Amino acid sequence: MATVELRFSAQPEHVRTARLVAAAVARRAGVEEAVLDEVRLAVGEACSRAVGLHRGNGLTAPVRVVLTDEEKVFSIEVGDEVPGPAGGPAGAVPGRDAALDQDGEDEMGLAVISGLVDDVEVTRGDSGGTIRMRWPLHGAAEAD
Repeated sequence: MATVELRFSAQPEHVRTARLVAAAVARRAGVEEAVLDEVRLAVGEACSRAVGLHRGNGLTAPVRVVLTDEEKVFSIEVGDEVPGPAGGPAGAVPGRDAALDQDGEDEMGLAVISGLVDDVEVTRGDSGGTIRMRWPLHGAAEAD
């Protein structure tokens, strides 16, 4: 299992770099070329959401992106450090969600990610939130 971890300050201009790194690592891991655009878009949405949460809550902690190449699956976790109620709604964030829910920005971002990624999990707890996305590696379906 190979893992790449990327941390960047919560600045919108760094989201593009995270997208490029994710696409490069996904390609090297064996994700099909036809799926790479989906990887880029999903990572961009997840990172933009994390940046918005950090900035909206006045956090200076970096956004965390972990890319993992396992035997049959490639996964990406995008994490923020905005605490929320464990077991509460995955998108619920104190101080930030009230504004986001008014214009649907947060829900729209999560909907876009869910539309791009078949295997996605959104969690929130005391130490922050994580969006975990998984894609099968090229040839993994045939091997089963």
